[in-house]
Amino acid sequence: MRVVGDEMEPSIMQTKEAIALAEEKGLDLVEIAATANPPVCKILDYKKFLYEQKKKQKEVKANAAKIVVKEIRLGPNTDDHDFNFKLKHAQKFLEDGAKIKVFVFFKGRSIVYKEKGEVVLLKFAQELEEIGKVEQMPKLEGKRMIMFISPKKKK
Repeated sequence: MRVVGDEMEPSIMQTKEAIALAEEKGLDLVEIAATANPPVCKILDYKKFLYEQKKKQKEVKANAAKIVVKEIRLGPNTDDHDFNFKLKHAQKFLEDGAKIKVFVFFKGRSIVYKEKGEVVLLKFAQELEEIGKVEQMPKLEGKRMIMFISPKKKK
């Protein structure tokens, strides 16, 4: 097998010799490329290697974008003032980079006015089309009609 390490010249040796060399240095022999011909092994401190790998993964996870979903609830008979008030909030959420889950909640017998609910949601989406795009069109789930809007990418 080919043996590599931090403080040694890459060389080809028998498995027993490589293990003895690793033990002599107080380190571990780790197989890196099993499919290579000959297989490649590295002499290193395995615990330290695992620790550093875990640390790198944490760093990557910390730098990953976190998606925030804000909810806005409307009714099938939402008045203009309430509509505009919620619209301003939605614009602020989209500008901050959050996704919006807009839903119309049907109470009691108001489920009869499904069309009204869909019209309200589509009007909401139309008002926000400059700063957001509809990710999912209005869909009825139980007593709620739900639509998702995500922020547009800034140029």
